[in-house]
Amino acid sequence: MHPGLEPRPDEPETPTEVNLELLSRGVKAELRGLSPERAETVAAHLAAAAELIDVDPALAYAHAEAARRRAARLPVVREAAATTAYAAGEYAAALNEFRALRRMTGSAEFLAVMADCERGLGRHQAALRLVREGLESANSVAGRVELKLVEAGARSALGQQDEAVRLLRQEIELIGARGPKNARARLRYYYAELLGASGDTAGAEQWFAAAVRLDPENETGAADALAELHGVTIEFDDSEDDDTADDDTAETADTEDEETR
Repeated sequence: MHPGLEPRPDEPETPTEVNLELLSRGVKAELRGLSPERAETVAAHLAAAAELIDVDPALAYAHAEAARRRAARLPVVREAAATTAYAAGEYAAALNEFRALRRMTGSAEFLAVMADCERGLGRHQAALRLVREGLESANSVAGRVELKLVEAGARSALGQQDEAVRLLRQEIELIGARGPKNARARLRYYYAELLGASGDTAGAEQWFAAAVRLDPENETGAADALAELHGVTIEFDDSEDDDTADDDTAETADTEDEETR
């Protein structure tokens, strides 16, 4: 075995039966710069990390770390280590990896998650500084929403609950029906959570319902939150016709939301 490929006692075994189709063309292109044996090992760990991140983030991070030890100069490997560490709640490690990734790529796209790592570490002022930096270069609604969610979370943690509510309400009004549905749903979900935490149950119900209309697959968990508030049972239909109807309903709901404010 070539130097650097030997497994460490604390790392998971190199998978032998993983779906390498989980790796994108970009990932495979970066791996071509490695020796065949090293590339095969790194690819196996990256594929395992991708497969496990939603079900066992700690193990996914262990696989990503095994890949990083063998190919730390590849941005795709550092990104895998960063995202799996973040998913596993290893915020200090994730922040270090995102910082390294930013140096390697020069991209500001990681600022929202870096800010959230700072927030997770209890460094709320540092989180707010990164949010401000990110907002200066944010060029998409989805990116801006993520930054604003972190900002509201930091404000809330600092005891500035009213300011957190104001920030998200302002953002809802600002973007209206622009941007991806999932971003708008997340914005409404967290706004509803803040309202509920402040004792405004009726407001929370309204905005959880607005999130549900934009999130028919319940990725945000808004339907569950709404059910918990009022015992509402929501059934989902994945048929194409209903998806189209959901689109129309969501846009109408956005208009109604703004008219009722």
